[in-house]
Amino acid sequence: MSQASDPAVSRSIEHRILLLRGERVLLDEDLVRIYSVETKALLQAVRRNRRRFPSDFLFQPTRQEVTALRSQIVTSKARGGRRTLPYAFTEQGVAMLSSVLRSERAAQANVEIMRAFVRLRRLLTSNAELERKLADLEARYDAQFKVVFDAIRRLMASPHAPPRRIGFHRTDEAS
Repeated sequence: MSQASDPAVSRSIEHRILLLRGERVLLDEDLVRIYSVETKALLQAVRRNRRRFPSDFLFQPTRQEVTALRSQIVTSKARGGRRTLPYAFTEQGVAMLSSVLRSERAAQANVEIMRAFVRLRRLLTSNAELERKLADLEARYDAQFKVVFDAIRRLMASPHAPPRRIGFHRTDEAS
């Protein structure tokens, strides 16, 4: 039975997909939110079915990788916090989770996650194709268009979010 995808859920999932060791992955802490299960339950299901999760489906990042990820995704260190390293699930690992987490919520979440991975793959493919076409055009035309090509490349680059302002800020002019 086909259901329409919820754009807000899909965007939320896409923003949680990270690049680690050259693989697009979702961390276990994000998956437990998406699946609405406890971390303990998710990891227990994985441990009970360890043969279904080879190293190209699931791996544990090193402390250095986790530190680098935390600086990229700007997470805060809450008190208590996690004492163990997270697990990173590749697209195939997430797909395998659907066979070990058997709830209806997990099945629905897996559909949205797979759609998010597909959309990211299409986006990367279309950007690569656009980059190739731009390189072909640049090779055909002389240096006078270099400024135009450089401007197009800057527009194609991933947008960086503006830094968040911290603290209280006045919204009115009157004192």
